Amino acid sequence: MTHIVAEPCIKCKYTDCVAVCPVDCFHEGANFLVIDPETCIDCGLCPPECPTEAIYAEDDLPEKWNDFIEINVKYSPDWPVIDAQKEPLPEADEAAKVEDKRGDLDPEPFAG
Repeated sequence: MTHIVAEPCIKCKYTDCVAVCPVDCFHEGANFLVIDPETCIDCGLCPPECPTEAIYAEDDLPEKWNDFIEINVKYSPDWPVIDAQKEPLPEADEAAKVEDKRGDLDPEPFAG
């Protein structure tokens, strides 16, 4: 089993989760993070660190976000590893209050 980053992360990108990950399984897109299921060891350290409650154990992922399993699998090979905490996106606090933002997911990798 792995952990999944779901919709609440879109346009927020808080990286508190990255700071506690012992295996560097997070990958960074332009406005979203994903977890590489091949690297994740299911340690459970990241979900309580996420201020938007965007990270779930795969078995606990709400059904409405099941497509994020494939989104994490799809983008983790192409997006760069993020292994240090950074500032969230400037609009993170406002974006954290928004629901149904799946259409705002930018498929581009973080460009730095």
